[in-house]
Amino acid sequence: MSDNTALLMVDMQNGYLRQDLRDPLGWPPIWRLPDIVDECAQLLAAARESGIPVVYSQQSPSPAGELAANPRAAQHHRLRDSGVPALTAAERQWNAEIMDAVAPQTGDVVLAKTRHSFFAYTELSPVLRSLRVQRLIVAGLQTNVCIEATVRAGLEHNFSVAVAEDAVSTDGPDLHFASLNAMRVIYVEVDGWRELIRPGAPWDRAYTTPNYGRNPEYWSDPAFVER
Repeated sequence: MSDNTALLMVDMQNGYLRQDLRDPLGWPPIWRLPDIVDECAQLLAAARESGIPVVYSQQSPSPAGELAANPRAAQHHRLRDSGVPALTAAERQWNAEIMDAVAPQTGDVVLAKTRHSFFAYTELSPVLRSLRVQRLIVAGLQTNVCIEATVRAGLEHNFSVAVAEDAVSTDGPDLHFASLNAMRVIYVEVDGWRELIRPGAPWDRAYTTPNYGRNPEYWSDPAFVER
C-alpha cells in the first residue's frame, strides 16, 4: 500500500444503534449495520497495522445553533421532533460518541463536522495535506448521504478517492447500490476494503471498466428506448 493513503471513517456513532430515535424521524434501520460495524473494525485494524493514518468524522450540531441550520433539515426536525423520546444530557452525549467497536485509538485524528461533507467547514483538508495524503479510502455511514458528499468533495480537492463497498451502508440496499453506482460514474474506485488496501492496488477499475456504474442494457431495451 502506498504511504500516501489515508482512511476516512465517517460518522460511526452510537446514535445509529438506537432505532427508537430514528423511527419518529422517518428513518428506517441501517441495512446490515452489524456486518458493516464489523467490517469497519477489521478495516481499521488493517489500516493501523499498515501505518495508514485514520481520520474520523463525528457529526455534531453547529456551535451557531439554528443560525447555521440547513433550512430543509431544520424543517424536517420541526415537523417530526415531537415524536422523538426526550433524552438526558448523558444520553445525548452517548449518541454522539463513536461506537466502541470502532473507537479511535492513540494517533488517530477525530474532527467534528456539521454538514454532510467531511470537508465542509472542517480542518480535514489541511490535516490531509500535512500528512502528505493523495489517496483516500472512505468508509462508514451513510452511503448516499455523508459518504457520497465526502467523496464528491474529495474529488474536488484533487484527491484520488475509493469507497470500501463492504464497509459502508445506508437506509436500505436500493439507496446503497444506487449511490455506489453514482460514485462509480464520477471515477471513484469502488471495491471491497481488502482489495483497496492491498499493497500496490492500482485503483484503476473506474478507468478500465467499460460502462462502470452504468447498466449497458438500458439503451438497447425497447422499454427504455420508447420513453
